[in-house]
Amino acid sequence: MGAWSNYPSSWNSGDPCGAPWDGIMCAGNGRVTSLRLSSVNMQGTLSDSIGQLSQLMFLDLSFNSGLSGTIPASIGNLAQLTTLILAGCSFSGGIPKELGNLLQMTFLALNSNKLTGTIPPQLGLLSKLFWLDLADNAITGSVPISTGTTPGLDLLTNTKHFHFNKNQLSGTLTGLFKPNMTLIHILFDSNQFTGPIPRELGSITSLQVLRLDRNQFAGAVPNITNLVNLNELNLASNKLTGSLPNLSSMNVLNVVVMSKNQLSGTLTMPGSIGAQLQTVDFQENVIVDVAGISNYKKTLLLALNPVCSDKPTVAFCTVQKPNVIAYSTSMAKCNTARGCQSGQDQNPANCGCAYSYNGKMVFRAPSFKDVSSTANFQQLEETLWRLLSLREGAVVLNRIHFNEDNYLQVQVSLFPSTGTLFNVSEVSRIGFLLSNQTYKPPPIFGPYFFIADPYVPFIVAGGKKSKFSTAAVAGIAVAGGVLVIALILVGLFALRQKRRNKELKERSTDPFASWGATQKDSGGAPQLKGARFFSFEELKSCTDNFADSHEIGAGGYGKVYKGTLVDGIRVAIKRAQSGSMQGAPEFKNEIELLSRVHHRNLVSLIGFCFQQGEQMLVYEFVAGGTLRENLVVRGTYLGWKKRLRIALGSARGLAYLHELADPPIIHRDIKSTNILLDENLKAKVADFGLSKLVADTEKGHVSTQVKGTLGYLDPEYYMTQQLSEKSDVYSFGVVMLELVSGRQPIEKGKYVVRVVGHRVRRRGQGRALAPVQRRGDHPVVLRRRRRRVGLHALLRGQAQIRVDALYIHFGV
Repeated sequence: MGAWSNYPSSWNSGDPCGAPWDGIMCAGNGRVTSLRLSSVNMQGTLSDSIGQLSQLMFLDLSFNSGLSGTIPASIGNLAQLTTLILAGCSFSGGIPKELGNLLQMTFLALNSNKLTGTIPPQLGLLSKLFWLDLADNAITGSVPISTGTTPGLDLLTNTKHFHFNKNQLSGTLTGLFKPNMTLIHILFDSNQFTGPIPRELGSITSLQVLRLDRNQFAGAVPNITNLVNLNELNLASNKLTGSLPNLSSMNVLNVVVMSKNQLSGTLTMPGSIGAQLQTVDFQENVIVDVAGISNYKKTLLLALNPVCSDKPTVAFCTVQKPNVIAYSTSMAKCNTARGCQSGQDQNPANCGCAYSYNGKMVFRAPSFKDVSSTANFQQLEETLWRLLSLREGAVVLNRIHFNEDNYLQVQVSLFPSTGTLFNVSEVSRIGFLLSNQTYKPPPIFGPYFFIADPYVPFIVAGGKKSKFSTAAVAGIAVAGGVLVIALILVGLFALRQKRRNKELKERSTDPFASWGATQKDSGGAPQLKGARFFSFEELKSCTDNFADSHEIGAGGYGKVYKGTLVDGIRVAIKRAQSGSMQGAPEFKNEIELLSRVHHRNLVSLIGFCFQQGEQMLVYEFVAGGTLRENLVVRGTYLGWKKRLRIALGSARGLAYLHELADPPIIHRDIKSTNILLDENLKAKVADFGLSKLVADTEKGHVSTQVKGTLGYLDPEYYMTQQLSEKSDVYSFGVVMLELVSGRQPIEKGKYVVRVVGHRVRRRGQGRALAPVQRRGDHPVVLRRRRRRVGLHALLRGQAQIRVDALYIHFGV
């Protein structure tokens, strides 16, 4: 922090893990695990002290162009780091070789900086690396290849993305590619590579995009007929010779660009070129003849070849110039005459004025060339507002063109769902979704990167001189005058309400002063550890008077609303209604328990409201909804890896309650609607209204009135009224069945546990869950300490939840 300026205002005081600081996430032990500060306009350098955050797993400082200096070698101490994103900053100097120490790294993006020097061979040690992007820097030298004593990038057999384009790399690529590689994007365009194109490229059948254009590769094009998944092939502006390659077997290939080479021969259509190709560009080669051209109806470009010497007016011999108007988002439904103050733009979702979050989205290999395509770009708009959790239609696309690198460049403006501006948390969230490729555009757009513009409100907040017009300055002056008058009125109102304010102050000091007088059978007032008290007016204001548009859930207790506090923190507010199932004991129980437990897989309690007859709990906002919604309502595609992560995350949260909380806690209401998912599908256990503490002296069972949810309730607990951790394990087992089958616990009169139990008895312990499978699902096997655990044993509560011992295996 000491090396930065213009950091978020929430960093001014307190414990970063206690009263959360924007962009910082912590583990239950109070150690920082995540720094996500994309697009906040920070200035300064990255301090050596970053290496002290030994539990850090995510570091995203992307799109802060004011961050400069070198990347410190101490970053190699972050042994737990999985994601490092410094894209779109101004870092210079070399790439530290110490990055090779980060063996857990899966995502490394250093693109669009000012980095120099060579690629450290130690990057070849990152065997888990999925994404490697060093593009758009000034890196020199050759790509390191392993020897008997040193590593190299040829060892990265699990990496999917090699993005090295727009540097000053030289030498050959001989020895870099291996048949067992799983690459899907190879981007080496705009460098200074020489020598032949490695023939080993033709054996990487997973490849979807290959760009080697604008280098100095020489010799013949190798046999690439096995690249049956290739979508774009660009070998333009090299020194390639020999005959035209045979591309007829590549059935998904859309774009071929081999212009500005010395390829010769006769082009046969169809024949060497498949009829499905959308664009074929062989301009400036030595093609002497073309056959079967009448059978090809798409774009063919052969200008400046010998075949065109006597056909200057034929369509495929003319130099193509863009003559279409590029697509831009329609604002027809809004009054375009309406003026917005400087720095704001009109939001197409509601036609109001707001500060948009802007940047350029660059697609390096789209499978189309028509920039006027309405359908393609409307689809892009729809995925942006939907996958970034924005208001429907709150996206503007304009200035669409193919730039000098032959990349499709789109200027994107994203608008806030409420109010006129995004807060720090929202900007960082969106920046992270774009920088770490969580957002996936429609497949026809191919690989992309995003570079954000400085967000205008953050520039003003950071003390930079703004570029507002005279009219805007005048408007601000008028607004200032109005603000002064408003403050005077507020002061007069405060004087008139002095007595009432005094009472409110006393209540905020002891919000439960009246607890015993108004609550029956609720015991003493809640004992809290750090939960914040909110006034009714605060929560009313941040939800627009509990407007229906802010409602995100409902149940027997009342309703849940989303809101944004004055400091920009997004929250979920559970508001109990009169006569609800949640009485004073449950309200007291939940705020007492959640104020004392902290774990990344438990929903965090921020505060509460006990005022004007209201009982409200204020939680962190978890954007992804409940597990049940994602399985049934939202239509989210949850692959087995995602389901496994959700299962393990839920188990970790539950294991924390059972084993690490002091005293331990039994949840008593584990179900799919009480497991929330964030935007990255991290599971968080929620709703502790029915939970019970287990003192050390009585650990093992508690005699209590039976409470829970039908279908998840442990039969043994129901019959004996003896509550133990096994009851939660049983409920978790039911959630597991729900997770693998998609069925609810009780569906069409059938209890999923009985259905599974019947099949297990027929087929044997740990066999396939055939009766509850959906098409495309796989069997599930549960293993514990390398021993198979039957599902019926788990459901009877005989298998204790142990994250280090429970292996949930999805697969054949």
